[in-house]
Amino acid sequence: MTAPNHIAIIMDGNYRWARKRGLPVGAGHRAGAENVRPRVMDCLDRGVNYLTLFAFSTENWQRPKSEVRVLMNLVRRVLDDELSELAELGLRIRVIGDRRRFSDDLLRRIERVEHVSEVNSRMTLTVALSYGGRWDILQAMRAVAKAVLEGRVSEADIEAMDEETFGRFLSLERAGVPQPDLLIRTGREQRLSNFCIWDLSYTELYFTDALWPDFATVDLDAAIAAYGARLRRFGDRRGEA
Repeated sequence: MTAPNHIAIIMDGNYRWARKRGLPVGAGHRAGAENVRPRVMDCLDRGVNYLTLFAFSTENWQRPKSEVRVLMNLVRRVLDDELSELAELGLRIRVIGDRRRFSDDLLRRIERVEHVSEVNSRMTLTVALSYGGRWDILQAMRAVAKAVLEGRVSEADIEAMDEETFGRFLSLERAGVPQPDLLIRTGREQRLSNFCIWDLSYTELYFTDALWPDFATVDLDAAIAAYGARLRRFGDRRGEA
């Protein structure tokens, strides 16, 4: 079973996991956080070169302040413990998203783990925090406009700009990460929820009923097997019966 080069996961279902057990929502988020490292190691063992995890969206800021506070504290713990240890194992850690709403101490943690893992090459783990696909396209547009104003991009360059060139201004490519081959969404929902909407144009989509805290090795292998059974044509008819 050959694994995709790049797997992206929308980690959904923490709240429903807690509710089914009569637990507070924070317990679901903690259980979800505890499931990150085992699944990262699964991907590493299966030869995945890039793994991107959708951890906190731009829309998640609208949740109750108490829940956001729990989530931010979990992010701190994951950065300090899980991601730091993964960096020691040779993983390159990248964080994408709008950092303007993060506290100074959280920003320092992000910058530290990115810095210490910069030279690692065993696998690239990208964590999407305060990320939204529409935000990503807007920030790319602003970056292009700034480059024009600063004289680094000419009017002729704008006229000649194609999708590949514009893509270089988007978060994944700026982090040195290719577009995902397989997107897994846990928790039964079947939508993208504003995640990497530019980059997922030809990504294979896989939806599972498993809630993220319950998403196990067997579920990952089922997703990889389903991916391996598909024929990716990227819009043409090669291989079509």
